[in-house]
Amino acid sequence: MLPVETLTLLAFIPAGLALNLTPGADMMFCLGQGLKSGRRAAMAANFGIALGGMVHTLLAALGLGALLATHPAAFEAIRWLGVGYLLWLAVGALRASPFAAKVQVSPSTAGRAFWQGLLVNLLNPKVILFILAFLPQFVDPSRPIPPQFLTLGLVFSFGGLVVNGAVGLFAGSIGQRVARSAGLSKWLARISATIFGALALRLALMPRS
Repeated sequence: MLPVETLTLLAFIPAGLALNLTPGADMMFCLGQGLKSGRRAAMAANFGIALGGMVHTLLAALGLGALLATHPAAFEAIRWLGVGYLLWLAVGALRASPFAAKVQVSPSTAGRAFWQGLLVNLLNPKVILFILAFLPQFVDPSRPIPPQFLTLGLVFSFGGLVVNGAVGLFAGSIGQRVARSAGLSKWLARISATIFGALALRLALMPRS
């Protein structure tokens, strides 16, 4: 028997898919990776983000998410680590722009992109707060809570994997087509740096509640 009732799951799938289709930090990160490093890196980052979502879901299921929500200092520490990491990625991408034409920067490997996607997701405390606000709406208190959280989190992460993957593959195709042009490649690097920088600014300015 499924941990979640069939009717509840059928209601959750379109709701989760609608949220996955809403442009957000994960989608923009996959877009930036695709433009900067191609389809393989974009998909690797996508899998890293999906794994990060499952880790957040597991933390929420274990009650650690509620602990984070009630401790502002822990929330702020994780948030500013995330801001710093995104800025570091932006600077790395910017090194390939016309402002630093003499510096040679190789695109991210699939392994590096995976870990970057994972860290970007894990260092965004808003993700776990979102999970705490969204998933409980579909949880039956009369059933064991952790299996329901994990099932819903898996379904939601899979939806994100499909949507963000499509965005990353599209961006990767564009990036590969213009990679033959040094000038266009540098502009793509600047666009990626702008995306990563915007994500850092968004995370820094985003209210806690």
